[in-house]
Amino acid sequence: MSKQTILITGASSGIGAALAHAYARDGATLLLWGRDALRLQEVASQCRARGAVAVTQAFDVRDAAGFAALLDKADAATPIELAIFNAGLGGTAPDDAPAETPEAARAVAEVNFVAPVVGANVMAAAMAGRGRGQIVLVGSIAESYPLPMAPTYAATKAGLRLFAESLGMRLAKHGVIVTLVSPGFIDTPMSRQVTEPKPFLMTPEAAAAVIARGIAAKASVIVVPWQYGVIRALTDLLPRALLRWVLSRT
Repeated sequence: MSKQTILITGASSGIGAALAHAYARDGATLLLWGRDALRLQEVASQCRARGAVAVTQAFDVRDAAGFAALLDKADAATPIELAIFNAGLGGTAPDDAPAETPEAARAVAEVNFVAPVVGANVMAAAMAGRGRGQIVLVGSIAESYPLPMAPTYAATKAGLRLFAESLGMRLAKHGVIVTLVSPGFIDTPMSRQVTEPKPFLMTPEAAAAVIARGIAAKASVIVVPWQYGVIRALTDLLPRALLRWVLSRT
């Protein structure tokens, strides 16, 4: 791999940390951003041991204006060729509540949708000016389903899917690629909060390897594990009313 500057948000654990390890090698400069400063330093140390330059930044992506300013500053210092917006927040509504709390819904919306949209637009302008670059948005296979147990989460991922497709169409003429990653169940701290069965559970390291290959191939969509792509194709054939009936009873 040639010299490359790569930004990864949500890099302190899960898929983000695994992607940092996957890209850690001589010639790579990794900008590892997340909320947990201690865990970021641990990931950065591991990446440096593999030959990469690793720079950490601890902050909360819900500060949209601060996030945009940090991106502008980082890109001005070292132009970012690959920006992976991976930070995400899970959350389900309590079984005994009619809905999520406004505070929880707002947090999920800001982390899962507002932050990556703001970040992608900042990087889109910078990359388009250079005529190259790749933006990766990490969503979820939940983007395809109305989940009564997690309506805000499902909605943010559905919105991110449409945003990625739209932005990709807009940036194609500028030489910038937009990739959407749609993970199923990956063995991360977020998925461990789910008590229901997790079919085709995959390690973050295995998922990161698949994602990195897809990014290198400039894929517009990466579904991981692949089985969820098949499941989505099959459920897309179902009448929407039937899908809603099934999901409302799970």
